[in-house]
Amino acid sequence: MTIAAHTLGCKLNYAETSDILRRFAAEGHTIVEWDSALAGNVTADLFLINTCTVTAVAEKKCRNAIRQAHRHNPEARIVVVGCAAESLKGIPGVTLVLGNDRKHLLPQLLKGDAPSLPSTPSNSPSLPFPLQYSSGDRTRVFFKIQDGCDYFCTYCAIPYARGRSHSATIEETLCMARHIADSGAKEVVLTGVNTGTFGQQHGESFLDLLRGLDAIDGILRYRISSIEPNLLTDNIIDFVAHSRAFLPHFHIPLQAGSDHVLSLMRRRYDTALYSAKLQKIKSAMPDGCIAADIMAGFNGESEEEFQKVLDYVDSLPISYLHVFTYSDRPGTAALRLGEKIPVSVRREHTARLLDLSERKHHAFIGSQLGKSRPVLWESTNHNGRMEGWTDNYIRVGRPYDAALINTVESVVLTPDNIVRVSL
Repeated sequence: MTIAAHTLGCKLNYAETSDILRRFAAEGHTIVEWDSALAGNVTADLFLINTCTVTAVAEKKCRNAIRQAHRHNPEARIVVVGCAAESLKGIPGVTLVLGNDRKHLLPQLLKGDAPSLPSTPSNSPSLPFPLQYSSGDRTRVFFKIQDGCDYFCTYCAIPYARGRSHSATIEETLCMARHIADSGAKEVVLTGVNTGTFGQQHGESFLDLLRGLDAIDGILRYRISSIEPNLLTDNIIDFVAHSRAFLPHFHIPLQAGSDHVLSLMRRRYDTALYSAKLQKIKSAMPDGCIAADIMAGFNGESEEEFQKVLDYVDSLPISYLHVFTYSDRPGTAALRLGEKIPVSVRREHTARLLDLSERKHHAFIGSQLGKSRPVLWESTNHNGRMEGWTDNYIRVGRPYDAALINTVESVVLTPDNIVRVSL
């Protein structure tokens, strides 16, 4: 078959899609670009769409992708997988729907040799945990180490879509990491829904996994894609600060800068704990990069509460923000909480947080000018230039030199070599 894939949502989805496509390619199928298939430059026999349900906008994009694929090639099979898959099965053209508990079995299912499965997805970790990683860029790999979540925040539908937290054992995960190292990848990004809960059903810990990964030869750099502040222990921070390969780059969800709104969201920390974690990081790693997710316009976020959010975030040593506009999710408890914020106000709050993020990021980059940071160079040729990320997540460019691909070089940061990107 000729297969085109489209991934919506998080890095976890990206790793899963890439793993599925790699196994299809190993069986002799041809993988083509999604845009080329929609443009008619190539003909796809199968469209694979890995969906996202984190916002109403994300689900709308999933529906649009299905309709585009069906319109461009009505004869092709359309397979919809992932978090929003079950809600999309009635759209014309969809031939197969697989939830998160079985989407990794797609190549086997199409061959007819997959294990016997219940007729209705359970979203429970009853099957062996699928350790998956992205490919296509041998420099940087996204490695899925955990899935699911037990937290049930009031705004979130992910626990219903991905089930309870589950993972493989440490030894199984390290075995896959060694395989990734053998493939030549130099940087690994650890991904999951709630990575800090890794190993809980096996009586193991996330910190013990980090220690094992740090000892693997060949992998030069690790990043933790996201970890809840209440699970980011001082021991983890100290380990990262003194480890061989873990980088001074943290992604720590905040979601709200007001204790009142955090309580409505049913988050498991308050602003005091969050501040303490960031101060601990900056004390151990002064040049560390800290990113935060934050939501604008959650029910109950009055203008007074939002001003608290702005003031609080402005006081934090955050390097940049990922800003999301709150949208109602059917079946979530948030629908019954607080005063509903008008959509126009939500968008205004989003814009103001994005402005704050831009100022924070500009200040962080300014603090690094004149300093020497290690950069892992990538293979893409950008009109005679190559690019890479510093250890603390600043994008840097230089004249293209093929000999430097997939190597780490110490670079003094200047306004001329920093590449401004949308984070």
